[in-house]
Amino acid sequence: MEEKLEEIKRNLHEEIRSIDAQKNAEHLRIKYLGRKGIISDLMKLIPTLPIDSRADFGQQVNSLKREITDSIEALFKTVSVQAVPKVKVELFDITLPGKLPFVGRNHPLTQTIADIKEVFASLGFDVAYGPEVELEYYNFEALNIPADHPSRTDFDTFYIKNDVLLRSQTSTVQIRVMEKQKPPIRIIAPGRVYRPDTVDARHSFMFHQVEGLLVDENVSFADLKGVLYQFIKAYFGQNVQMRLRPSFFPFTEPSAEVDISCSLCEGRGCSVCSYSGWVEILGAGMVDPNVFKAVHYDAEKYTGFAFGMGVERITMLKYGINDIRLFYENDLRFLSQF
Repeated sequence: MEEKLEEIKRNLHEEIRSIDAQKNAEHLRIKYLGRKGIISDLMKLIPTLPIDSRADFGQQVNSLKREITDSIEALFKTVSVQAVPKVKVELFDITLPGKLPFVGRNHPLTQTIADIKEVFASLGFDVAYGPEVELEYYNFEALNIPADHPSRTDFDTFYIKNDVLLRSQTSTVQIRVMEKQKPPIRIIAPGRVYRPDTVDARHSFMFHQVEGLLVDENVSFADLKGVLYQFIKAYFGQNVQMRLRPSFFPFTEPSAEVDISCSLCEGRGCSVCSYSGWVEILGAGMVDPNVFKAVHYDAEKYTGFAFGMGVERITMLKYGINDIRLFYENDLRFLSQF
């Protein structure tokens, strides 16, 4: 039996020397130490031996098992180290500029609103905000819009219930401000507005406006023109021209549409400006006395002007964008340009 045990040892060490992969080492472990392996077969022989030699043979088998276990564990460590690929060391030039990580940018509409606020802040205007879910009184009645006006139908306004709606204009903010504050007032009111328009390249059911209001004693239409002139020159550039055309709004009298020379064709005429050389950017006018009456202002003492512009339209004109839907599709190829 001792000769058989020594033969097992010799065979083990010969096999270990020929092992060159972890998979082969696992096969060797199973062969010697597995449930049906060589050591297991030797343990099964013990009951067949004479009683006086069983203990001695059992000790020899256990000693062999420990030796085989230690040898195979050492073999696993060796082949594991050999299996690790050598890392190729590449030289790195520390003088090269680093790679900047991708960082987010402001949405172009957010940028435009910030730019507009900055221009009007330089002209002494504060910023005011109001609720997007509004009462019909603030959206229509206080702004001198009569009950039979087309804009008050379900086709032009999102009604939530009876006299509660999603505001269709930021003009509601001027009423709320005037209710709480006496003149002088000089504010702009940026925010989202909602109208049930069919979505296309020029229209959306949700868009952004910036409303402006100035109320004080002796405010004239010339003041309105001067403020808008300063804004247009500051935002669009000194070469852009401005003109005013007569118009009508229920909450201003007199009223005007404000046009600028087309920045894309520089006034020569293109498809964007319908070959007229001019593009409408906002509506404006002197505050109607009926609006002052709603907020209990003395129309004999105070005068004022108001204006409103669409942020999407302003942004499209400045950056030459031809489809309003691009602002809301979250396409990084488009947004990363700003």
